Amino acid sequence: MDKELIVRSSSDIVDFALLKDGKLIELHKDEDDNKFSVGDIYLAKVRKPVPGLNAAFVNVGYEKDAFLHYHDLGPQLPSLLKFVKRVSTGKQTNFLLKNFGFEENIDKNGSISNVLKANQSILVQIVKEPISTKGPRISSELSIAGRYIVLVPFSDRISISQKIDSKEEKDRLKRLVKSITPKGFGVIVRTVAEGRKVAELDKDLQNLLKRWSAMCKKMHKAHHPSKVLGEMNKASSILRDIFNDTFSSIVVDDETLYSQIKDYLHEIAPKKESIVKLYNNGVPVFEKYGIERQIKTSFGKTVSMAKGAYLVIEHTEALHVIDVNSGNRSSKQKNQEDTAFEVNLISASEIARQLRLRDMGGIIVIDFIDMGNSKNRAALFNHLRGEMKDDKAKHKILPPSKFGLVQITRQRVRPERNIKTKEQNPSVTSSGEVEAPIVLVQKITNELERLINKGHKNIVLNTHPFIAAFLTQGFLSIRSKWFFEHKKWVNIIPRDAYTYLEYHFENQNGVEIK
Repeated sequence: MDKELIVRSSSDIVDFALLKDGKLIELHKDEDDNKFSVGDIYLAKVRKPVPGLNAAFVNVGYEKDAFLHYHDLGPQLPSLLKFVKRVSTGKQTNFLLKNFGFEENIDKNGSISNVLKANQSILVQIVKEPISTKGPRISSELSIAGRYIVLVPFSDRISISQKIDSKEEKDRLKRLVKSITPKGFGVIVRTVAEGRKVAELDKDLQNLLKRWSAMCKKMHKAHHPSKVLGEMNKASSILRDIFNDTFSSIVVDDETLYSQIKDYLHEIAPKKESIVKLYNNGVPVFEKYGIERQIKTSFGKTVSMAKGAYLVIEHTEALHVIDVNSGNRSSKQKNQEDTAFEVNLISASEIARQLRLRDMGGIIVIDFIDMGNSKNRAALFNHLRGEMKDDKAKHKILPPSKFGLVQITRQRVRPERNIKTKEQNPSVTSSGEVEAPIVLVQKITNELERLINKGHKNIVLNTHPFIAAFLTQGFLSIRSKWFFEHKKWVNIIPRDAYTYLEYHFENQNGVEIK
């Protein structure tokens, strides 16, 4: 399993594409104007507590007030408020909390009006970006993420990632971290810390303490609201969270970004520094690695899969609905149950990919093809869980209901990735839209595969001259690839009378086959 990170840079946007064995699984965008990213910390002012919601609306500088629920305050809120006040007025100049006088924790079942007042200064962190008509969701339980550990001010807890299985390793890490963590700070040890030495952990901790001190310096005489700590640049934060030994290459088309990524990799994994490559070919980097084509075929309402099966993805304000269809496919399976099981397994893998790719969150309902066999339903459920194991977003999957529906909740912290794949219809002058022409080639390929599996021979493809030229161009043309795969030569005839997206398959006698 090889992972590649392809980075495309323009004047104000940087795109990151994560490939797994050449297939696009994640797509990220870093825009200059995104001021409310997850992890950013703001010095803000409480607009008004709302006892009925047990929450407060807070002015962080967004057009709509941010939402702060009582359960997101953190038990150490009084200590945080005291610290903010002292630092803002210049009374607190030592930002380490060794000699800081902590206050009593708040009641976990208390009321917002007892702990927060209007116009009060408070430090808050973005936990959910503005989505649709809603402002950001925030928390005053702060955390600063590093490569191996997460620093939690005003806490004394040492927590170890649940994904580390070994009890001996958990005890070792807990012992090491406890010995280096300063008083007044808690630490969450991340999964990638497994097997690391104390020197590496301490280096990470010191970097986080420096970021904390730099943030506190900004708070003195800072206006309200203002960002006092921003997340790392997108490239570094992506590498921090997802980089591991399975990465085989990181390709960057910008020299400055190339140097930044190389320097960061030198810090976290010096042995892997050589996998960073600067791309300066004339062909755009996303074009070269086939990412543009995958974007066109992976986004949109309908998503094609192997052997003619496809997904229909619908979005509403409340939830996402995914319908699984077998299409007009030919199957080697002898009965409907086995065919349904086969299609459902293919679909489960693609759905897991789609959730990560589009960053779909909230409630997702999947309508798989009905299966009567309980063992098949259990196998499908386990397969879906396995496919979603690498998903970093928190999620929960329920077993298939008696109606065959699978429900998933997936953490939603930022707006869903939505890329328009339809284009103006080239065959008419009206404003109608059609699927991107590049998707047409995939549809033709799937249709051809279906016809060959049904036993058709001497297949003739009639299509528009432009499409015909595209399919036959070059030594290793698409038609040649069909031949190597299926051991059948397809005769392609250009038809001047056809519209741009029109095509038909015929036999050698000129009779259309469907």
